[in-house]
Amino acid sequence: MNNTNGCEKTEFQWGNRTYVMGILNVSPDSFSGDSAIDIGSAVAQACRFEEEGADILDIGGESTRPGFSSVTVEEEIRRVVPVIALLSKRISIPISVDTSKYEVARQALAAGAVILNDQWGLKTEPRLAELAAMNNVPLILMSNQRDIGGYDAGIGRDTANYPDVMAEVITCLRKSIAMAEQAGIKRENIIIDPGIGFGKTWQQDIEIIRRLRELQVLGQPILVGTSRKSLIKMVLNLPANQRIEGTAATIAVSIANGADIVRVHDVKQMARVCKMTDAIVRGI
Repeated sequence: MNNTNGCEKTEFQWGNRTYVMGILNVSPDSFSGDSAIDIGSAVAQACRFEEEGADILDIGGESTRPGFSSVTVEEEIRRVVPVIALLSKRISIPISVDTSKYEVARQALAAGAVILNDQWGLKTEPRLAELAAMNNVPLILMSNQRDIGGYDAGIGRDTANYPDVMAEVITCLRKSIAMAEQAGIKRENIIIDPGIGFGKTWQQDIEIIRRLRELQVLGQPILVGTSRKSLIKMVLNLPANQRIEGTAATIAVSIANGADIVRVHDVKQMARVCKMTDAIVRGI
């Protein structure tokens, strides 16, 4: 895709290169063990990510790992909004907020975030689409096959009972895109994410990466988040902090198969992987 999408601090030229989204967890229970538990460490990590080549900063205040503990709206706001308010004045790259709660998203946008990242693809909070449309900001829609009832109970139970994982992902994302458009979001402001690790088996996650190009039927930029995830653990039998090579492999293959954005913990190393892969795949 060659569409451009203006974000307050940058302009995305889809198809020209791969964009790197750095993950900034301000929840204390991140599966990857890299949580920034105070504003000082969050700012330091964000500034380092920008220096290392991140194009976007994604800030989240609630862990989404299996078995996570759900937090209240008030607690999530307390974690993310002050960080966003400070970073919006300190860094030049756009800030995304990783949340599925309306009030968290509303206050995050008011504090300086310019992208909404909804891990539920509008399933749990359709009003996020109205919020994105009203503020004319990009909305990332993820295909999440986890059990919503388990999510509401803070269980995070996964389900994977479907014969064709890509057909399921495409159907799920098509519904989310339709909801977003009905709320008034411009098509160029919609980004899709197949949801690696969210309600799929690790074998299905690998299949999604292998078949990623099939998502292009939806006509939207594709974000992929494989960084340090359990599919790498299952193949390499390594803890989260030793999955950098496995992450690099999944990112390179994802780019070769059509990924436009990669969401990562290890920005410096993965920015290099993206640059090298782009030189091969895109000829730059």
